[in-house]
Amino acid sequence: METQVTEIAPDIYRLSTYIPDADFMFNQFLVDAEEPLLFHCGLRALFPLVSEAVGRVTPVERLGWITFGHVEADECGSLNEWVAAAPRAKVAHGATGCLVSVNDLSDRQPVPLDDGEVIDLGGKRVRRLETPHVPHGWDAGLLYEETTGTLLCGDLFTAIGDAPALTEREIVGPALAAEDVFGATCLTAGTAPAMRRLADLEPTTLGLMHGPAYAGDCGTALRELATGYAERFARSQDG
Repeated sequence: METQVTEIAPDIYRLSTYIPDADFMFNQFLVDAEEPLLFHCGLRALFPLVSEAVGRVTPVERLGWITFGHVEADECGSLNEWVAAAPRAKVAHGATGCLVSVNDLSDRQPVPLDDGEVIDLGGKRVRRLETPHVPHGWDAGLLYEETTGTLLCGDLFTAIGDAPALTEREIVGPALAAEDVFGATCLTAGTAPAMRRLADLEPTTLGLMHGPAYAGDCGTALRELATGYAERFARSQDG
């Protein structure tokens, strides 16, 4: 296995590891700025590969921030390995997630972020967007990089299989097909509205954790994904 590095927007890098046995990819994102930020830590077993990939862009010890969408092994399993390797980096997560989990899990006291709170990285600005239970996890949230319009959207649009680093091809169909296999998304009355609020940002690029980065009509893709989940929620109520 190897971790591929691709610049998907100016100074925003996708770090992607495809695991053939699982037919699944795991992606992290590096926002390179005066205080570089890593979004998603990855599984502990992948830390050597991913940290080497970060080092191709900037020294790991230069990281200023480490954060992730929600508490799950592929999002923060290697958190403390990163903390040890990046002594200046602040750990950040949503306030709920810090209270419930990260205060205990992290070897470095985390910075709790409120919904809509912005971190100025110096040349880049990332905004924490709380999305409880979307796609899953009480503490779930995403990051929006304001200067490039890049939405780092975690497990949204999860797809099975390998894929190109950056695409304009349709991503909603593969995401809904994967949902029908995994059933990983919480179906609630708030699921589709949360996705539509993200669409209102009209992002220019989507950074998927399990799939290709997307540079097509991102707002439309999010609205179509929301429609797919609204239909699934309605069917769940009929049962």
